[in-house]
Amino acid sequence: MAKMHVLWADDEIEFLKPHILLLEERNYKVTTVNNGNDAVEAFKSEPFDIVFLDENMPGLTGLETLNILKSINPSIPTVLVTKNEEEHLMEDAIGAKIDDYLIKPVNPKQILLTIKKFTENKRLVSEKTSMAYQQEFRNLGMIMNNSLTHEEWVEAYKKLIYWELSLEKLEDESMHEILTTQKSEANTLFSKYIERNYLQWMNDPETGPILSHQLFRKKVFPDLSPDYPTFLFLVDNLRYDQWKQINDVITDYFHLEEETCYFSILPTATQYARNAIFSGMTPLEMERRFPEHWQNDDDEGGKNMYEDVFLADQIKRLYRPEIKHSYTKILTLEQGKEVLDNANRLLNNDLNVLVYNFVDMLSHARTDMAMIRELANDEAAYRSLTLSWFEHSPLLDLIKWLSQRQVRVIVTTDHGTIRVKKPSKIIGDRHTNTNLRYKQGRNLNYNDKEVFVIKNPHAAQLPKINVSSTFVFSKDDYYFVYPNNYNQFVNYYNGTFQHGGISLEEMIIPYATYRPK
Repeated sequence: MAKMHVLWADDEIEFLKPHILLLEERNYKVTTVNNGNDAVEAFKSEPFDIVFLDENMPGLTGLETLNILKSINPSIPTVLVTKNEEEHLMEDAIGAKIDDYLIKPVNPKQILLTIKKFTENKRLVSEKTSMAYQQEFRNLGMIMNNSLTHEEWVEAYKKLIYWELSLEKLEDESMHEILTTQKSEANTLFSKYIERNYLQWMNDPETGPILSHQLFRKKVFPDLSPDYPTFLFLVDNLRYDQWKQINDVITDYFHLEEETCYFSILPTATQYARNAIFSGMTPLEMERRFPEHWQNDDDEGGKNMYEDVFLADQIKRLYRPEIKHSYTKILTLEQGKEVLDNANRLLNNDLNVLVYNFVDMLSHARTDMAMIRELANDEAAYRSLTLSWFEHSPLLDLIKWLSQRQVRVIVTTDHGTIRVKKPSKIIGDRHTNTNLRYKQGRNLNYNDKEVFVIKNPHAAQLPKINVSSTFVFSKDDYYFVYPNNYNQFVNYYNGTFQHGGISLEEMIIPYATYRPK
């Protein structure tokens, strides 16, 4: 392994001999110069891993030298060594993109620790993270094999996501494989848990977690205040891991007030879960109350055309009809900019609901477009693409604008997605719906081990298309394929992100509230 190479510029370099000897004893190569011009020439002539610059050198000062070095190669860590603790100097150094600074006199151990921080940090973090996950692996396995409550399932899922986000930064493929296997095992156990409990939750809601149709009644309405408006951003198809990443951006402008999760109803599909959120009703109740608006799977037309009607009805029934509210759906960049341009008028409302469909469109585009499939070819890339959209979106511009106002912000979603990997054969008639993660129809033929079956949809608060309708939901990372076009379906859909079925990713939903800093 090549020696780490240090460049050290100081006009009193001869007094630093003990420091240099210690570094050389630790197998570092050290090149010394006593002025800024020589430092620049050395930097141009050979590669270095880190640079130490004395701030007060004759000729080029440390800051002047720093600016030149950063213009040549900004990626090399550069540390300013100074006797001067004045604030303006530190601000100038930070503005010049200094990586660190040390106050004289420095001892040899300080120098050694600084070098390790920059040149060996990745290795040390990788080793520590891998070791910590190996210790946690057994604990998580034992926890998930117990009879967990819904609260405990949320905590287990959060831990899995914590480790997924931590391990994705490492190059240790074996750790990624172990985590992927553990997530798969977790989803198998979670599916069994849902099979045992879901019908009871739907018929006795107080026995389980907060579900889609209870979200406004139990979370949103209690938090509304007459003193400031609430902005609820529903980003369609946003998984917990994706929320974790955009949360890091939001908290640059807002304090995270509360982080919790609720459960999506089945099917984990927009027409069911999101309509349930805005109506405060189960799909069966919606069909009965709004026969002219409710759309079954086999009906023509859009399935989410009346969310504003559902929301207004829910406010009137369950809260206070006199509150001022708005509902806006954003499907394009232009619509997002228009909302931002007219944001002032929203401040007059008690509640503003804004639905952003980008992540949902991204998941569909990933299925349909080869270029997007390549850009989001795994979980980490899918998260990265979502984060990139958010950082350059009108949604973030609106959040920044709101951070200067007295408001409360809520960020949530209607369901998540799972990357499907295992085909599950199913046979149905021509009226069977097309979703890959759930099917509704008559005389369905399927593999019992790979699905959760609801033979009486009304027991799950779901409408029936006909008397003999059955719902089946894919478990784990299965997706439905028909035997007569099996290879075509597998080639096209394997590895895509789908929703509608049962998994931790689809059902455990982030709900976060924020207040401006």
